[in-house]
Amino acid sequence: MGRSATLAALLERAGRAGLDAVLPPRCLSCGAVVGGDGALCPPCWTRLAFVGPPHCVCCGLPFPYDAGEELRCGACIRRRPAFDRARAALVYDGASRPLLLGFKHGDETHAAAPFARWMAGAAGSLLTGADLLVPVPLHRWRLFRRRYNQAALLAHALGRGAGRPVATDLLIRRRRTPSQGGLGRVGRAANVRGAFAVPQAVRARIAGRRLLLVDDVMTTGATVEACARALRRAGAAHVDVIVLARVVPEAG
Repeated sequence: MGRSATLAALLERAGRAGLDAVLPPRCLSCGAVVGGDGALCPPCWTRLAFVGPPHCVCCGLPFPYDAGEELRCGACIRRRPAFDRARAALVYDGASRPLLLGFKHGDETHAAAPFARWMAGAAGSLLTGADLLVPVPLHRWRLFRRRYNQAALLAHALGRGAGRPVATDLLIRRRRTPSQGGLGRVGRAANVRGAFAVPQAVRARIAGRRLLLVDDVMTTGATVEACARALRRAGAAHVDVIVLARVVPEAG
């Protein structure tokens, strides 16, 4: 490293230290002072439920105990999803919900980078083997009202960290769908049926490619399934899914 580069690095560190002294980094969840940007304090960290093995080899649903490799959950045995594999970083519960709601509706877009690091760990080979990252799109009127697409922010942060390209124009939401909140599995599937499409002009970029769909929350999987079907019809060879958090049905 040259003298000028060394000096620039020292000045950057000094500037960051000065800024931290005036505006110290805060916990993403509770706002307590923490050691670095994008961190959680120990109590908030320990409350989060990260998703890891054992889980369904297809949809990533966590299992309460290890029943062997390559095992699928009951839902995936009954009907294989339109996507190949799905993974999530977190369980969507009382601890993770405020984080996601703040990110999605509260303009806390600075959280995209740390969230993407968690997602990259959960995605593993799904991310490193992807040709393109494809965020789930918002309808143009919802995007206008919210001002940003949280899935696109996560996809770009993932792409930067893994050196993978991001394509925000491969999928469009061609009709404005009502909120999925309050709908059950059947209602959610009906709500998004036919809502996503691949523009004719970009189909050549999809044919034969391995795609990784990116979204913030997976509840029943209806949205990512609708997206995966559209991408499959356009010629994608492989469609995987990575989400920040997923709802895990209670046992029994």
